[in-house]
Amino acid sequence: MIKLSRRRWVIISIIIAGLWSAYVLDLGPGSLSTGAGGLALAGEFFSHALQPALHYESPVPTGTTPILLRSLHAAGWTVAFTATAISLALVFGLSFGFAASTAWWSEDLTARDTAWRRILAAYVAPAVYGITRILINLMRSVHELLWAVLLLAAFGINHLSAAVAIAIPSAGTLAKIFSEMIDETPRDAALAMRDAGATPLQIYFIGLLPRALPDITAYTLYRFECALRTSAVLGFFGFPTLGFYIAAAFENLHYAEVWTYLYALFALVALVDWWSGKVRRSMLLWNQRQV
Repeated sequence: MIKLSRRRWVIISIIIAGLWSAYVLDLGPGSLSTGAGGLALAGEFFSHALQPALHYESPVPTGTTPILLRSLHAAGWTVAFTATAISLALVFGLSFGFAASTAWWSEDLTARDTAWRRILAAYVAPAVYGITRILINLMRSVHELLWAVLLLAAFGINHLSAAVAIAIPSAGTLAKIFSEMIDETPRDAALAMRDAGATPLQIYFIGLLPRALPDITAYTLYRFECALRTSAVLGFFGFPTLGFYIAAAFENLHYAEVWTYLYALFALVALVDWWSGKVRRSMLLWNQRQV
């Protein structure tokens, strides 16, 4: 009998799940057939990829902002929504990440620990940990667009609702990842501080959090890139991001204009990726110097 490792069993399970899903959903190349009309439409759309519009494809009123300036303006709104949402998410992500981490209360008790410390470690901290884990799972289980639908239906189309719709699931995801990064941080410095008599909070904020900071920064920048794309999609709800102008141009069959706004989005994502890469490298060098 052939014995398979756990890793191979996981791979085989994934393959079986994929094949089963394809069978249940009746997936196949034939489902992509849309007829001559659909292929012609797709061909016309992609034919404008190398010829984006530098001017509007239909007459516009005098004084209308040129399309290139409008693209820059929409890109600015996209970044503004993203920065606001991630700033909110970061505040709650760090707070919930602290509560969802075991590093600040699960260290072995010593004879010097007080009765209050023992009660905290035995009852209070595990309850806070469990409740916070449930909360952040609820926050990140609902997609940004669903949060947008709920919040916009409740409070109307306003900028705060849009930013909060992105911030809620982002905060849940940041909290989960932050807590796991801190819990997986090497404990050598923390154990030395504990033996020297440091409190659990001192160990957390001095011995653990600084060492996890480069990874926390890198993941925050990654979430910023993800939120950037979500902010663009919010334009389909009527907000003045790049998605708003992409949808309007597509509805009017102005495919060259669509590509103008798409290239603006591509350039924006590439710029943020370049910037975040520089920040990550700087943090890595800083961390290496600290070690």
